[in-house]
Amino acid sequence: MTSPEQSSPQQHADRSYRSPAGLAGGVLLLALAAWLGGDALVRGAAHTKLLAVAGLLFAVPLVAAFTLRPLVRAGADRLVVRNPFRTVTLPWAAVEDLRASFSSEVFTTDGTKYQLWSIPVSLRQRKKANRQAARAAGRPDHHDPHLGPAPAAPPPRATADRALDELRELRERGAKRESAQGTPVVKWAYEVIVPCVVGAVALAVLITL
Repeated sequence: MTSPEQSSPQQHADRSYRSPAGLAGGVLLLALAAWLGGDALVRGAAHTKLLAVAGLLFAVPLVAAFTLRPLVRAGADRLVVRNPFRTVTLPWAAVEDLRASFSSEVFTTDGTKYQLWSIPVSLRQRKKANRQAARAAGRPDHHDPHLGPAPAAPPPRATADRALDELRELRERGAKRESAQGTPVVKWAYEVIVPCVVGAVALAVLITL
């Protein structure tokens, strides 16, 4: 789920987090939209073709926004959260906490909460990891009497919990760094919002005709 990207020899490598299931689902949905929309454009009547164009203009950016676009990138100085309709840049000094309960969230020092769409929480995976940890804790240690006790294996963790642990570690390292000071910056994804609005309006008009 993580893919390190080297930033510079002196800095900690950037880490990026995306949802493999989201990416796979997005590709399948876009392929289905292309197939259905392409068929309507080739074989449909004039009104059907207009409906197909409007539908694609509305659906394609929306699907891409919720499946392909979400990304969390963590560097030495800041956390960049790219959600479906906006991108939030958070210097580490502005991050108060990171939590994963039913969803992954980051809290800023001014009390604002942002959801981390690209780090979904799987309650099933978490329960499985907790059961494995409980079984491991109940097993006696087996070790060679000549070598001493074997080192304990780290307890299993769900993917989202591991990702949040890594982000907390990066925050602790960078929060006091001078280059990690600042306030959150929010940018709206108009390249997603505008086509969706135009497509929705066009669909509403065409359906009433």
